[in-house]
Amino acid sequence: MAIQSMNPATGEVLSTFEEYTPEQTAGILADTASAWMSWRETTYAERASRLQRAAEILREKQSALAEIMALEMGKPVRQGRGEVVKCAAVCDYYAQEGEALLAPMPIEGVGRSAYVRFEPLGTLLTVMPWNFPFWQVFRIAAPSLMAGNAVVLKHASNVPQCALAIEEIFKEAGFPENIFRTLLIGARQVEAVLDAPSVFAVSLTGSEHAGMKVASAAGARLKKSVMELGGSDPFIVLPDADLDEAVKTATLSRCGNTGQTCIAAKRFIVLDAVYDEFVTRLKASMSALVMGDPLAEGTDMGPMSSAPLREELQGQVDRCIEAGGKAVLGGAIPSGTGCYYPPTIITDVPTEAGVCREELFGPVALVFKVSSEDEAIALANDTPFGLGGSIWSADEAKAALMATRVRTGCVFINSLVRSDVHLPFGGVGNSGYGRELGSYGIREFTNIKSICIG
Repeated sequence: MAIQSMNPATGEVLSTFEEYTPEQTAGILADTASAWMSWRETTYAERASRLQRAAEILREKQSALAEIMALEMGKPVRQGRGEVVKCAAVCDYYAQEGEALLAPMPIEGVGRSAYVRFEPLGTLLTVMPWNFPFWQVFRIAAPSLMAGNAVVLKHASNVPQCALAIEEIFKEAGFPENIFRTLLIGARQVEAVLDAPSVFAVSLTGSEHAGMKVASAAGARLKKSVMELGGSDPFIVLPDADLDEAVKTATLSRCGNTGQTCIAAKRFIVLDAVYDEFVTRLKASMSALVMGDPLAEGTDMGPMSSAPLREELQGQVDRCIEAGGKAVLGGAIPSGTGCYYPPTIITDVPTEAGVCREELFGPVALVFKVSSEDEAIALANDTPFGLGGSIWSADEAKAALMATRVRTGCVFINSLVRSDVHLPFGGVGNSGYGRELGSYGIREFTNIKSICIG
């Protein structure tokens, strides 16, 4: 099977790669397992120095890497450079903090002495998506490598050049040649990779369907899995919110990366006292965004990553309208070349409509009016997802109390929901399980070993 790199802004085929054969894949896994036997014995200082060099390379090459993203999946270059710099930050973080986070942990109350060690386990399979083609990989690879594991990457098939560029960065940084490898394979080979004795676990970021399939395969082999899946994040606006900041952040959250973000705000739940003003301001803010060539510095929104995903989004928008919703802004595929979709706002969708419980993976904001804080929380939780959410209020103590009632992996108050190197990241429900980043992320794929003396 050929793996194609295609420009979603023009439809041009950029490059074509042949999928690795099962024999080639098995050979890479054997090489990685061999490399791990030495890598596991390296010191934290040795691993940290290589991660720090990777961070330097990322910063040096941020413009070139951003261009690859723009061409392969349509991310505007300004946003692409920001993504690359964030990858450098996660390398720096684990280089600086990894040894302390993995230090033996004394345990009181048992034996003469007891402690917990965090030991590497082998090769981690990562199955990663196209929407943040560098960040999604580095946020799992950096802590895993620092912990002493090896990593193999099965990236989304539409970003093969990003995948190969990541492998090259780790090589250039001085990591052993086979300690991080890209597998140019389709989804059909994932189970065979999991069959390899050296592969002890899998981390997947992607759709519910992909997550269920890979988690089932891992479970059947008694191998650990971490799933970071979709989201339908609530964005709750209370009457005392700073609407200027709320609208600015709402626009960034819903339309950044052309709305193709799992932790984007997707359902805007607004108290009736400020509902009309919020909708008016949000329409003006989203209307001002520049949609166009992702290689242009002034572009805010590039194309969606593919025509099928755009068609799926349009189908969801159509169902919103059929259910009684009103398109206040956008709502239709524009004419012309490229997989573009305009900023869209839909109001008045009945909350019982099935589409309200789906993830809309594009620049479409569903806005709901509620009459009380309790109604806002109930609607926020009326979803199978549970990744993130935000609450906007001048009373941050009240907002923090409300946050405890929102069933998500994280809640941000008066701030953009985002993944941060210092904080554990992950969800509940159909948004998956397990955690990445922070202290939890580096320990997720280690053998947490208890040692007791006496």
